[in-house]
Amino acid sequence: MEQFLQVGAIANTHGIAGEVKIFPMTDDIKRFKKLKEVYLETGKERMLLHVVSCKFIKNQPVLKFKEFANINEIEKYKRCGLFVTRDQAVPLGNDEYYIADLIGLTVLNEENKEVIGTLSDVLQTGANDVYVVTTEDGKEVLLPVIRECIKKVDLENGEVLVHLMKGLLDE
Repeated sequence: MEQFLQVGAIANTHGIAGEVKIFPMTDDIKRFKKLKEVYLETGKERMLLHVVSCKFIKNQPVLKFKEFANINEIEKYKRCGLFVTRDQAVPLGNDEYYIADLIGLTVLNEENKEVIGTLSDVLQTGANDVYVVTTEDGKEVLLPVIRECIKKVDLENGEVLVHLMKGLLDE
């Protein structure tokens, strides 16, 4: 399991005092109000940053970090990801999973336990998520995350059991 979970990315600077607009990557946008620290992934290192303030402009979080006093210091980190440790993550309900924990799971047909492929991405459509499964021959199969299709997610064994609708894998 991933130790760090991405909650957002720096979208742009805001003003000259080192504030940044955040592109949120979380279902709970209000979580930014409670953040005390985040990790900035620069590509070379993961820097611990302390959140001094959070406000929302047009429903987009704007954060100020203790480590940056002006626009020149923070500007080079545009598009860098912001992460929290697992213990800082928003608690999950029943049948909810962090996307980072799902990527890489083996997807099996519930009828015959045959491997369909590997869960390679999760698309968030609004109505329901969609699992992107990459087969051994490189094709992608899209599976809606609904009870009729996704029967069981087993993180301990690294598997997802699915019910395949007729014709889904036919060419």
